[in-house]
Amino acid sequence: MEKENKVLSRSLKSRHIQMIAIGGAIGTGLFLGSSSAIHLSGPSIILSYLIVGGFCFLLMRAIGELLLSDQTKHSFLDFVKEYLGDRFEFVTGWTYWFCWISLAMADLTATGIYVKYWFPNIPQWIPPLVILLVLFLANKVNVKLFGELETWFSMIKVVAIILLVAVGLFLAIFRFKVAGSTAGFNNLFDHGGFFPTGISGFLLSFQMVVFAFVGIEMVGMTAGETDNPEENLPKAINSLPIRIGLFYVGSMIAVMSVYPWNHISTSVSPFVQVFSGIGVVGAAGILNFVVLTAAISATNSCLFSTSRTMYALGMGGNASSFVTRLSRNGVPNLALNVSTAVLMLIVILNYFMPDGVFNLVSSVSTINFVIVWVILIVVHLVYRHKHPKGAKTFRMPGYPVADYFTLIFFVGVLVFLLINASTRIPMIISLGSVCLLFLVYELSVKKHK
Repeated sequence: MEKENKVLSRSLKSRHIQMIAIGGAIGTGLFLGSSSAIHLSGPSIILSYLIVGGFCFLLMRAIGELLLSDQTKHSFLDFVKEYLGDRFEFVTGWTYWFCWISLAMADLTATGIYVKYWFPNIPQWIPPLVILLVLFLANKVNVKLFGELETWFSMIKVVAIILLVAVGLFLAIFRFKVAGSTAGFNNLFDHGGFFPTGISGFLLSFQMVVFAFVGIEMVGMTAGETDNPEENLPKAINSLPIRIGLFYVGSMIAVMSVYPWNHISTSVSPFVQVFSGIGVVGAAGILNFVVLTAAISATNSCLFSTSRTMYALGMGGNASSFVTRLSRNGVPNLALNVSTAVLMLIVILNYFMPDGVFNLVSSVSTINFVIVWVILIVVHLVYRHKHPKGAKTFRMPGYPVADYFTLIFFVGVLVFLLINASTRIPMIISLGSVCLLFLVYELSVKKHK
């Protein structure tokens, strides 16, 4: 039986928040897409990860100050409503909902491909169906079970990265011979220098690196269900530089120290290359399991984020009030049902049509994430303008200079994506979808308020 007088359950513990933050920062792009990024820019991709990671840390500090300034609010959408108004809450909320829905559609499609690695005869629509149903039932139980699942999904990704970094650094320090090459840190500089493809290649890598960080803001949707947010949220956000250093920078240094950047194959994950090079049997199968886990993790995060986003929109009057109903365990079950029903479309599409369209959908989604980030920085600027002293604890470091530099950087990324031929169409679609949401608000939602 559904209750309307319930509140979101505060069941997420410190370890859940830590691992949700980690899971949001690690996607399949690191495991599978990093080889293309390395070929695009060479060792300078390390600097790209450091720069983008630094701005993402400032973004998270801005979100963290907002969340801790008023703990009666459930997510960052509540702050968008207060400081930018209903119109921007509507546009930001539905843009964010679409970000996760489209990413999960792409990841669910990928699960069918990953499972076919072991079971080539299984129809591609079956794995997405089974995975979606299992995650749906788990999310309906309570938020704590979601936290447990995401903790273990993230743990698998973390272990894989730590192993890669440890093995790569060991091989480089002791200069082992690996597949005809000598491992060593000199490989970062001896093959065309640190910027072998020039400044253009370095700049082009930013679009791929930014995409690797999408989902990092998901901690901002857990505020209403976090046990002891004053302690747990700052801990998760402040550990972000360590995660960036180990997971992204560390793995890239390890990979390009073992193999010169121009010896890394674009057809095989660099993780597989390193582990296969030292004789690990079944390295490709092991990585396939890791990326399958990453795709399931993304879908799990989607069900959580989209249901809470829809709940927040319902509470703000920007979605039907029926999605604000909570179960006895404090789960927005009706919002969860709607998001799952939309995702079920991907099972049908996998049955009837190929998955080529999802590359476009995924690109549009990641661009929309950056648009949401820009809005959140603006929200923080407006908040600090109205409250010059800021929150009592966990203030944004370097305000307002840090805010303006972060805003300029992410807007610059969007401009670059617009002028770059390979991402121009997804960028135009993304901007068009945002404009359409503004129009929908003016023509329908605003009239009913």
